[in-house]
Amino acid sequence: MITPDDRIKDALSDDDYEFLNALEGDRGLFQQIGDTWKGPLGGWAKLIFGFTVAMGILFLFVIWQVAHSADHPVVHALWAIAGVALLIIIGFAKEFMFARMNMLTILREVKKLQVQVALLSEEKDHD
Repeated sequence: MITPDDRIKDALSDDDYEFLNALEGDRGLFQQIGDTWKGPLGGWAKLIFGFTVAMGILFLFVIWQVAHSADHPVVHALWAIAGVALLIIIGFAKEFMFARMNMLTILREVKKLQVQVALLSEEKDHD
């Protein structure tokens, strides 16, 4: 009878062991952001990152407009509303990036557990 542990052991390859070794140690914020740019959703992560940078630059322009339109109350209010809208958009984009970073961290831990189960299973088979 094949147990789940046997299936995990069979599914692991040398690439998995290399992957586990690459995951050792703490990873900083910038390394984690770089990790989001790889894999199947890497293109989307790059697009969202570029979009966030562009929205940040646009937000700085909007803040400048708010500061220089104080003598026109309606224009001033519209620029301020645009600034709030940009902050919300930037927040959602950053939420996507951080959710992806958290998902990759969880996958990293699951992969470590898979390798540990496979190693324990191999030790058990040798005894």
